[in-house]
Amino acid sequence: MKRLISVCVGLPREVSWKGKRVTTGIFKQPVNERVMLRSLNLEGDQQADLTVHGGAEKAVYAYSMEHYAYWRQQLPDEDFPWGAFGENLTIEELLETEVNIGDRFRIGTAEVMVTQPRFPCFKLNLKFGRDDMVKRFLNSRLSGIYFSVVQEGEVGVGDAIELVSRDENNVTVADIVQIYVREADDNLVRRAVKVPALAGSLRTYFLSQIEPERSL
Repeated sequence: MKRLISVCVGLPREVSWKGKRVTTGIFKQPVNERVMLRSLNLEGDQQADLTVHGGAEKAVYAYSMEHYAYWRQQLPDEDFPWGAFGENLTIEELLETEVNIGDRFRIGTAEVMVTQPRFPCFKLNLKFGRDDMVKRFLNSRLSGIYFSVVQEGEVGVGDAIELVSRDENNVTVADIVQIYVREADDNLVRRAVKVPALAGSLRTYFLSQIEPERSL
């Protein structure tokens, strides 16, 4: 059964990275109580740089518990508690290769919609204290899933993740990663940009890949 394994929140904090002070909200901690999922984030959670994090299309970030086995094998000396990747929700049996952009799910009393994968910034390197973590993350193709919030509500550990509706365009989260790293054909790109739920910034970026003549 698809279910919620952990709920993690965190407020921005200032840390040192490469001799500079950086403010980041990537450090999340699991909570036991039920939490309200609002239109822009979970209660008790905030993003530091709203120009690249958060917003309606990236209100809540989910990462599959199944991916943790891969990372523990790749980096056996690292500690990987739930929330290690800065996710708000650690989820079970909801994989990027099976979930479509635009799919809607009910979690607790909230309803969410899939909008895009995660493409991390340098703060993932900061989180793990490694210069290669962003590259490793992208190469793994284990991107996690960003949701927008269709209906606010309470979520908590153990909640079922129930499919409400399936997007008929059949463009998966994994497909979007393939397009982003330029390993997809133009037909897939054209299908992807037609998906209404796809994050606007990605649609603009993908259109520039297949229609460069517009800039001439």
